[in-house]
Amino acid sequence: MDLRTVAIIQARTGSTRLPGKVLNDLAGEPMLAWVVERTRRASTLDEVVVATSVLPADDLIAQLCVERGWPCFRGSETDVLDRYYHAALEFQADIIVRITSDCPLIDSQLIDRHVERLSQRWAEVDLVTNMLQQSFPLGLAVEALPLDVLIRMNRMSVARELREHVTTLAYVEPEWFQIDNIVHTTDLSNMRWTVDTPEDLDFVRRVVSFFGNDRFAWEEVLSLLAEHRDWAQINSTVTPRAG
Repeated sequence: MDLRTVAIIQARTGSTRLPGKVLNDLAGEPMLAWVVERTRRASTLDEVVVATSVLPADDLIAQLCVERGWPCFRGSETDVLDRYYHAALEFQADIIVRITSDCPLIDSQLIDRHVERLSQRWAEVDLVTNMLQQSFPLGLAVEALPLDVLIRMNRMSVARELREHVTTLAYVEPEWFQIDNIVHTTDLSNMRWTVDTPEDLDFVRRVVSFFGNDRFAWEEVLSLLAEHRDWAQINSTVTPRAG
């Protein structure tokens, strides 16, 4: 079964708690570059696309994509589901992998695991995710779904709040979808590896500075934090965003 698999990374410069975070410096590179390059190492992907908005403020993201040769799609700022829908059509995706730009420690092998599971259970499941029952550190979120399911979500998600995070409908109405949730053997959901505040950025900077490259696996971060337990306290009091 030859299915074209496209990872779509949603990215914008607007952020309430850390404005312009996706372009913040992380070991000499914009944070978005870490997300893109770590995602691109997934062997199951045919293409990685950055999906940003048409707002002038996001011209900087589009410009970075041109400079780095990354495919880029521009769409609605607030209707992220619509942005994904049109990006998926433009780049002829059979399978869409949703990645967010605030996850610079995203793991290529974890992405492959989601795509492989979806391919193995093709026509059985609508969504493969590690977010329905969270057990991985926050900042390793992956979702993989067929194009026809994204089309269905786009059609059925009428309310504005259902269109802000692409797949919200599946979590609000799980009985409408066949969801395969990937669960880690140990519950690590209390760990915060996403970047939404200055404290988060401080934490991630320490991690990437230690490795000195972007080719480490997420399990290696776990081992590192076992040796530097104080690092996990840097952003441990950050309140997660609602929704």
